[in-house]
Amino acid sequence: MKKKILVITGSRSEYGILKPLLEEINLSDSFNLQLVVTGSHLSSAHGATVSEIQSDGYEIEKKIDLFLSSDSRLDTTKSMSIALLGFAEALEELSPDLVLLLGDRFEILIAASVAMIHGKPIAHIHGGEVTSGAFDDSIRHSITKMSHIHFVSTEKYKSRVIQLGESPERVFNVGSLGVESINKLDLLNKSDVENAINFELGSKSFLVTYHPVTIDSENEKENITNLFKAIDKSENGKFIFTLPNADPGNQEIAKLIIDFVDGRTNCKYFESLGQHLYLSCMKNVTGVIGNSSSGIIEAPSFNIGTINIGKRQNGRVFATSIINCAMDYDQIFQAISKISSRDFKRNIKNIENPYEGGNSSVKIINILKTFKNDFAALVEKKFYDLP
Repeated sequence: MKKKILVITGSRSEYGILKPLLEEINLSDSFNLQLVVTGSHLSSAHGATVSEIQSDGYEIEKKIDLFLSSDSRLDTTKSMSIALLGFAEALEELSPDLVLLLGDRFEILIAASVAMIHGKPIAHIHGGEVTSGAFDDSIRHSITKMSHIHFVSTEKYKSRVIQLGESPERVFNVGSLGVESINKLDLLNKSDVENAINFELGSKSFLVTYHPVTIDSENEKENITNLFKAIDKSENGKFIFTLPNADPGNQEIAKLIIDFVDGRTNCKYFESLGQHLYLSCMKNVTGVIGNSSSGIIEAPSFNIGTINIGKRQNGRVFATSIINCAMDYDQIFQAISKISSRDFKRNIKNIENPYEGGNSSVKIINILKTFKNDFAALVEKKFYDLP
């Protein structure tokens, strides 16, 4: 008899990472997929990316609207309270055998809390990572402590999950699902990307994604203004902006980006490109700029440079293609010049991506099969003390 796996997705980036695993669950003779869609997927302000999920042909069991009309911390907390009730009703109705969660967003924290109260085992993807510039860090570790099976993306993260008291027999390094997507997707060539986004990339182009720094957001406007200054100082560059995720403070950043792009022929912004077009852009640009995890995890697979700005991603495992710099426009400008240079491109031509795991989704399915007949027993776990 097939077991029911409930998967929750609340953002465009998370869904893109989950896609190869969703496909494997659908193909499996051991599991049935129950897909719950929430968060920014259902927000028109963030591109209403539920349409992408529907166009991919996935059956959505439940939609839980969090009414993300504002990005204040108060309204984010209100959205969390809505999520609490919505997820509780969904779990009661769908009665899954396992809840599978990815990442570190606030709606995923609520989903984990509800699953814990309902006595449902949780499998968590991308635990053990550190991002000291965002409250995602605390959320991620909290989800780890409520989870029962852990799928991490590097050996360092595996050690950290065990350090948090999780049994080594339940922690598995499977690499990154996001990197697997790159290897599986038929990505567009440069001319097709240019036609799709109606924007000429030229010989020097960059994908720019800047999310709110939720731990210390006092100087956010000044910080992103420094990024804009560096872009204006860079000659002959083309810049594709994607608007920030639904963290507190995203609306001010989005407005600043829209105002900056307005009137500049070398810049263009998108609410959401979707996974296929986003990765296709990444494949054909000179480099990635900003503070998004995609610049850390996915970009090295394309052998392009990443300019990681500020402290939002501090603590992650970095490939040698990543340049870390402060929110200083001169440092950012120098970094743009560096990753555009022939020497830098030559030096990273054959780099290894530390997040490469091969067929991560197949690994996850095969591991879940070993627990299939004992999912319920996973709920009772002991704290693992390091020797």
